[in-house]
Amino acid sequence: MYVNFSDIPGHENLFLDYLYEYNNVSNFYRYDFRNKENYLKIFKSISEKPRESAADVSSILNEQYSCMDSSDITKNNIKLLSDSKTMAIVTGQQLGILGGPLYTFYKIITAIKLSRYLSERYDDYNFVPVFWLEGDDHDFNEIRSIKLPDDSNKIQNISYGEAIDEEDVKQSVGLLKFDDSINEFINNLSKHLRETEFTKNIIEQIQYFYKPGKSFKDSFFELIHTLFDKYGLVIFNPLDDKVKQLLKPVFRKEIIDFREHTEKLVYVSATLEDIYHAQVKVKPVNLFLRVENGRYSIEPTDYGFKLKRKRKSFTQNELLEILEKEPQRFSPNVLLRPICQDYLLPTSFYVGGPSEVSYFAQILPLYEFYNLTPPVIYPRSSATLVEKNIGSILDKHTIDIVDIFIDTENVKRKILKAISENSIDEVFNNITNQIELSFDQLKEKLFDLDKTVADSSNRYRDKIINSITELKSKAEKAHQKKHEVTLRQIDRAADNLFPNNNLQEREFSFIYFVNKYSYEFMNIIFEKLQINKFEHQIIEI
Repeated sequence: MYVNFSDIPGHENLFLDYLYEYNNVSNFYRYDFRNKENYLKIFKSISEKPRESAADVSSILNEQYSCMDSSDITKNNIKLLSDSKTMAIVTGQQLGILGGPLYTFYKIITAIKLSRYLSERYDDYNFVPVFWLEGDDHDFNEIRSIKLPDDSNKIQNISYGEAIDEEDVKQSVGLLKFDDSINEFINNLSKHLRETEFTKNIIEQIQYFYKPGKSFKDSFFELIHTLFDKYGLVIFNPLDDKVKQLLKPVFRKEIIDFREHTEKLVYVSATLEDIYHAQVKVKPVNLFLRVENGRYSIEPTDYGFKLKRKRKSFTQNELLEILEKEPQRFSPNVLLRPICQDYLLPTSFYVGGPSEVSYFAQILPLYEFYNLTPPVIYPRSSATLVEKNIGSILDKHTIDIVDIFIDTENVKRKILKAISENSIDEVFNNITNQIELSFDQLKEKLFDLDKTVADSSNRYRDKIINSITELKSKAEKAHQKKHEVTLRQIDRAADNLFPNNNLQEREFSFIYFVNKYSYEFMNIIFEKLQINKFEHQIIEI
């Protein structure tokens, strides 16, 4: 089953038009992802453009993977990235604990399956799925938690550490190391997982990946590698000092030409705001600088640059000198990150969710400034997983899952109304009226026979009516209980399918499902998730 995204609350018109009315947004993107006739031209353009860093990227990847036990297909894909005929199918995500929400895995699966799809159709090129670790972000509060239903189907928010005020989060989250409270996180997770035959093994694996002293980046890398290495996924760590060395030309150009870049970005964003919305607020300079273990946004001044929320200033020459000697201290913001990706990698497709599709509408000018071929922006697969017990609730009450997405309370009202059509009052009133009418007729017949016998019929009638009233009371209690059960069932379905009024893929951790179905769950989702429907999938498991 598939659901059009326009039928699901919360999706912006820019994303919907990109999917279904591309002509409306064609000024903001280079390519229509549905137009397969353009694909060969894109591959040719990328392959013919010299990439001086190609050999370095493969060398860096080999070094990043030196301590990993990798599949032959992954090793070969790393090697292929130095080939001019290789196209990278790139996706990425913040380093959410335990992989973050389910959609992280849907992104990865989309990239892998898209690589396979293209490989089967374009023999002259190689296609390698690449996951870009977005470890330079500092949204600690966004990545520290997971959500899942507990035994009573109540959604639990399980967090590592304490929330930190945004102003106080200064370091790139990929570099943050877990302290002893990671053990508390895992213990808390274990308490809220339903005990299954798989729980013990899963908790042990989590304890292997996530332990005191390990960084968010390393733990995330190991988890994703374990799950997707067999498919040949290449995980790229841009926090590597050698990667930052390769990115010096990108950072230098941004420092020197930021005014020209910003002017164009502001214009495009303002145009978007007139019609749709600008996903990202444009900053004057699309760079951060690390100082004293903090990561600060660079801002222009009349005399050079300063760091936001820190009393530190630089002339342009001073900033360029730092870049020359210590490029590892610099990192791109969300608008410059795609440029860094596609400067280093031969990216022909970027697999992104609704937000990424939206912010790519703002950054086309940067590709022109950097003389890079922009990738095709390919919408990731999206899905809601329906377990058998939840599917039974939908079937029992004839509930359309779209109605759950739109208004659960309205679903309840409709079902209660349907139940009320055979209301207890109506049924018992009819029966009582029939009994009274029958006794009136009987009394009339008996009156001709014997007045005393006729009068005694009232006593028998009252006994029967009292019995009917008693039965009605019991029926009403049963009816009320049935309502409560029905309402609880609907709430249970809604909490599972549209938790916190949000798509399941944006709320739940994959741990909830592998704990119930083992890691075979990942293979099932890999097989069932479609990458070419461009609608929200309903997958029964």
